[in-house]
Amino acid sequence: MTTTTPPVTLDDVRDAAARLKGVAHRTPVLRSRTLDELVGAEVLLKCENFQRVGAFKFRGAYNAASRLTPEQLERGIAAYSSGNHAQAVALAARELGTTAVIVMPEDAPPSKRAATVGYGAEIVTYDRYTGDRVAIAETLAAERGLTVIPPYEHSHIMAGQGTAALELLEEVGELGALLTPVGGGGLIAGSSTAAKGLYPDIRMIGVEPEAGDDTKRSLEAGRRISIPVPHTIADGQALHTPGELTFSVNRRLVDAIALVSDDEIRDAMRFAFERLKIVVEPSGATPLAALLTGRAGTLPRRVGVIISGGNVDAERFAELCGTRS
Repeated sequence: MTTTTPPVTLDDVRDAAARLKGVAHRTPVLRSRTLDELVGAEVLLKCENFQRVGAFKFRGAYNAASRLTPEQLERGIAAYSSGNHAQAVALAARELGTTAVIVMPEDAPPSKRAATVGYGAEIVTYDRYTGDRVAIAETLAAERGLTVIPPYEHSHIMAGQGTAALELLEEVGELGALLTPVGGGGLIAGSSTAAKGLYPDIRMIGVEPEAGDDTKRSLEAGRRISIPVPHTIADGQALHTPGELTFSVNRRLVDAIALVSDDEIRDAMRFAFERLKIVVEPSGATPLAALLTGRAGTLPRRVGVIISGGNVDAERFAELCGTRS
């Protein structure tokens, strides 16, 4: 009899948590009586918009980068990202005394690009609708002797991202469901591993923008499905197919995928600002949108939500959250 070892385990997540202690922030968990009344459940919001670089991505990036050999660190790191992983790798590289080259789409949010440069990284741009960011990064890495740290397709990345869910459950105890955004699948893969490792009956619900439903389609088909690169305000979720490693985890552990429209994401961002007093970027607002619209389905008594990030500049935030006619 043969067994297949999963790419990430609860022990891996716990090991990542120990590595991140004192480096990553232990982010707050917020409550809102208004939100509870609107959705009919006790909602606990794990606010990764207060994480270093403003998003959960620092957890995985540092967990992966900190495991590189001294020789690899001396040569430097390469990565590809629309913004949050870019910033996370740039900061992790700076913390570890090395350099980073980041492949970013030309239309990446200016605030994310500026922050990445601010952390000391070199940026190489490409057209997200015609270019292959993975090939570009791998070519750069081969030419310069860099080590590539991908945004989700890596066991140490998934384990690091799962520490957000681990912290939430350590603080609040058992939950009936946990909602996270889904892009490449690293956050929900790590979160599902941690959550179901602790509470096997917890319901894991991912949330995607309607235009970028590649994971939902893939789970329904039982195999990875590719779609055209989606046009959505949720830039962190504008992907065309799930990761191979992440999908191998998510097809086992994710119970459902909810879809939300760009207008519903805007409404959730506005709600978070006006009622919760927090700034949330579009991708980070998708689980909240699923709750507010009922698209997450019938809810258990206690629900966790990972607010994945808050990286949106003031001008863009005002444009997205302004009153709709």
